[in-house]
Amino acid sequence: MAVAAIQNQTSSTSLLSGSTAAEIGDRFLKLLVTQLKNQDPMNPLDNAQLTSQLAQLSTVEGINKMNDSISGLTTQYRATQALQGASLIGRQVLAEGAQLDLGAAGAAGGVNLSAAADKVAINVLDGNGKVVRSFDLGSQDAGLSRFAWDGLDASGNTLAQGTYRFEVAATAAGKAVDATPYSLAQVQSVSLADSGLNVELSTLGSLSLDKIKQIF
Repeated sequence: MAVAAIQNQTSSTSLLSGSTAAEIGDRFLKLLVTQLKNQDPMNPLDNAQLTSQLAQLSTVEGINKMNDSISGLTTQYRATQALQGASLIGRQVLAEGAQLDLGAAGAAGGVNLSAAADKVAINVLDGNGKVVRSFDLGSQDAGLSRFAWDGLDASGNTLAQGTYRFEVAATAAGKAVDATPYSLAQVQSVSLADSGLNVELSTLGSLSLDKIKQIF
């Protein structure tokens, strides 16, 4: 067997097809021994070639060990995520959404502004999309601002408890400011997905953890 043929076989992708570092190492050593047995006595494998091939084996084994370590860390991280997520069950959170859950004590929500605004108006809508109450939060800094609604309509009447929706209109010097609505909801359950941790919220359904702004 020609030395070049053995070298080509050693460097082929079939060497990397083993599922474990031990299998790859065993295959590599068998090929290396075969190469040494069949080398041309008049042109033996020099130290540089031998060192290069041993270095290839070391690299392959190192990559496999690193992959195993990363896989272990990923498993541990996901388990930690699940434990941390379980502690959220029953807690109140502010998450992206435009729902207002009106109870006996009223309702609360939030607004995240991309920039400071000199006027922030809230419109509360019923299930038919009708505006039942409007109020002004005044000037607000950039970032998250919370607000409370007493559950009264524009005439001062107490509205039925349930789920309402709200809209935000924010301006600065007459120009619109981007505003993201946030809803107060209760965490009912958590689940692990390929993309990370998801939380099931009372009025908003399932959201990824990164959609939550505050935890109470």
